[in-house]
Amino acid sequence: MDSSIVVPMHVHGAAGRASDATRASSASARRRSGKAAIANHANPDATADAAARTASSDELARLQARVRELATELMHTQETTRRHVAQELHDSLGAELTAARFALAGVETWLPADAPSQCTAALATAQRSLDAVTEAAQQAVGDLHSPTLDKGIVCALSHWTNSFAARTGLRMSFVCAADARLTRLSADASLAVFRVAQEALNNVAKHARASGADMRIETTAQHLSIVVSDDGVGIPAHAGQDERQFGLAGMRARCNAFDGELRVAASAGQARGTTVHARFEWKALLGNAPRARRTAIRL
Repeated sequence: MDSSIVVPMHVHGAAGRASDATRASSASARRRSGKAAIANHANPDATADAAARTASSDELARLQARVRELATELMHTQETTRRHVAQELHDSLGAELTAARFALAGVETWLPADAPSQCTAALATAQRSLDAVTEAAQQAVGDLHSPTLDKGIVCALSHWTNSFAARTGLRMSFVCAADARLTRLSADASLAVFRVAQEALNNVAKHARASGADMRIETTAQHLSIVVSDDGVGIPAHAGQDERQFGLAGMRARCNAFDGELRVAASAGQARGTTVHARFEWKALLGNAPRARRTAIRL
């Protein structure tokens, strides 16, 4: 009768080691899976909380992107409106002012030599008023039109601040950080920065009753900032109730379009004055901000 001896077989070499490693890895994975399942079973709220946080983060990112898109649309709408108003002022008001100037010149010519002195004084007053209105209209048209940005934002702001100082009589200083990124701004980004600075200085001239103002362009690794400060009476307590009165809504929209923010507060360490701090994110300024859908604006 034959007998058989069963001898355990041992696999040697690389194939055997690989098989052993595979079995060990599978066992380890099963243990981790089992532990995770036990943990989730023991604390199901943790999984739900993580899912809720992820959903909230996604929704926040979506809403932030929508805010940027709407802010960009508002910015383009404002520029379209500015161009329309500037053209209307130039064509209609400009023509009427020219006609009034000729009419006054005619009255002065036809005035008799023995006319009362009051007539001559009244004509002179009317002429001065007409000159003031003409100058104001020309300045308004200039401010409404888009600035020339061919030479960059720094050159455009330097030119405009010099003109602003000459026109208003305010002491004015302009300091700019030496940052090569300022030369690489897109047209939309340059215009947004320019308009915020322009509106901030116009507010100084209109409301601050200041003797001087200072503007700085500051840069960090992440942000470009426009800082405008004055030595005027300070921002009124009710200014935040209607931002349209001081142009703050438009300034804030331009900052939001480039992932920035706007802060307006009393000048630190001073009894008088206001400081406007407008911040823009470099990543958005250099071309990564979402482009808003261009729509036709019916005015």
